[in-house]
Amino acid sequence: MAISVQNIFKERKYPYILAFFLLLVFLTYHLISNSQSSISIASDITPFSSAPENPSPQSGISSNTSSTYANVHNDDSVVGVDWELCKGPGAEDYIPCLDNWQAIKELTSRRHMEHRERHCPDPSPRCLVPMPQGYKVPVPWPKSRDMIWYSNVPHPKLVEYKKAQRWVVKSGDYFFFPGGGTQFKRGVSQYIESIGKTLPVIEWGKKTRVVLDVGCGVASFGGSLLDKNVITLSLAPKDEHEAQIQFALERGIPATLSVIGTQKLTFPDNSFDLIHCARCRVHWDADGGKPLMELNRVLRPGGYFLWSATPVYRKDEKHQNVWKSMEALTEAICWKVVAKTFFESSQVGIVIYQKPVSSSCYKNRKENNPPLCDQGSRQNNSWYVPLDSCLVRLPDNSDKWPSHWPERLSDKPPSLHAESEAEEKYKGDTRHWSALVSEVYIEGLAINWSSVRNVMDMNAGYGGFAAALINLPLWVMNVVPIHEPDTLPVIFDRGLIGIYHDWCESFNTYPRTYDLLHSSFLFGNLSKRCDIIEVAAEMDRILRPGGYLLVQDSIEMINKLTPILKSLHWSVNVHQQQFLIGKKNFWRPKDTNSTGV
Repeated sequence: MAISVQNIFKERKYPYILAFFLLLVFLTYHLISNSQSSISIASDITPFSSAPENPSPQSGISSNTSSTYANVHNDDSVVGVDWELCKGPGAEDYIPCLDNWQAIKELTSRRHMEHRERHCPDPSPRCLVPMPQGYKVPVPWPKSRDMIWYSNVPHPKLVEYKKAQRWVVKSGDYFFFPGGGTQFKRGVSQYIESIGKTLPVIEWGKKTRVVLDVGCGVASFGGSLLDKNVITLSLAPKDEHEAQIQFALERGIPATLSVIGTQKLTFPDNSFDLIHCARCRVHWDADGGKPLMELNRVLRPGGYFLWSATPVYRKDEKHQNVWKSMEALTEAICWKVVAKTFFESSQVGIVIYQKPVSSSCYKNRKENNPPLCDQGSRQNNSWYVPLDSCLVRLPDNSDKWPSHWPERLSDKPPSLHAESEAEEKYKGDTRHWSALVSEVYIEGLAINWSSVRNVMDMNAGYGGFAAALINLPLWVMNVVPIHEPDTLPVIFDRGLIGIYHDWCESFNTYPRTYDLLHSSFLFGNLSKRCDIIEVAAEMDRILRPGGYLLVQDSIEMINKLTPILKSLHWSVNVHQQQFLIGKKNFWRPKDTNSTGV
């Protein structure tokens, strides 16, 4: 006959009582230890992302940050991806959309730098880029700003080509960057100080926070401005100045590959506080002035263009003809000269122009040339859009400059929609990412943040992830996918940097240039348009060995990504059924399975 609980106590069967009591304690402890707190981080806020509007219970962000990792189910539809090495000359530095030699050969013109623009292969490659012989874990920041391993970027051409200007110097196993440049004859630090004295209203690191450096060399200008709380996006094409952007990123300085050719730069209108060009070899008056009008498009109203070039100060006929052409063009687009000077100590001259904050000048020009753009026909981003031959109209609030840094990071961005709902959503998104980063990403995941310098947010939204990391010694490239809402103007208003991109294509960067890739609910929509295996190959190309992939997504998508990443020999862990942490190692396929670039 079965023993009831009542009989156990009545008959004083103490061994049974003790066993029952211990069982009750065990069950209670088990339930408590395996349950997650019902209070979610910023539970009243929906983060700005591609997350479903009615997420499953797993997509709530728990405040429990214990380092417990779940096993995920491997999707049988993706098994045994047979990876091969890319091969061919320069395979170690392969950039699919810039190294598509077949498409470049078929170009009918190279007059406007068409061969330096994007020409993506179709389909996207699935091969993996080999590593340079002797590749090492990069020199950590801030030491990397001054020196990097030669074996990681084994391109000595600039050492000889720019020897007199001391862009870069090779010594033993390292490249060193002494701060020289074509116009930095007494060092980049003195050059920057001279600019500040010439026009104090620039206010480095307060009013002027976001800078674009066109034709940046090895990015010493941007690297030095970091000391002044200025974030500079260094920009240059992949050209005969071998590996200049690769040097910049290996140093830990923000940089991207691009050219002012026939297409717009992949930035929104009215983004940068200041644009710098030091002998950047761009003919600003070419093609009816389209290159300069492109700078005008991305320059913030009231922003500055700093041009340091020989036509500013040399008096021979050739240089003066260029200067006169520049005078006529800048007058036509209503830029005014606010400073022009010659630095005797370095024998270098500069001119600083300012973009207008009012449309009155446009209306009062003698000729409507160039004309104002028709706003009705303009797209909301600049992805594969031809250069304008017109002037972008100033926004209604063009006289409103963002708050000074660092208040700018959290104050209401000028480009945010005026509706109160938009502001509340923005503030909620900021609170959400602040809590998630501090309580989960920093404390709860197996990521060594001290080894992280170059970060990319693949689906940046309002830039909340980057804002939450602002006190760490790293920088974030905020990517706004072209099929998502256009929030990039808000990101620039906050004093951060970013770019448009389509993740069905390769990104404009060298291999092994980022320490951490982050995405929040990106892959659900992305997997409907492109092959996730190709996206994984691209992430592997961008990420450094030892670097991290941090994905927040549905468990279904995590189950699809996990076997692909494991086929790359990455270590993969999953936290709380919604955060995937992948870590790349040094594994590469054998050479015998190579495929062409």
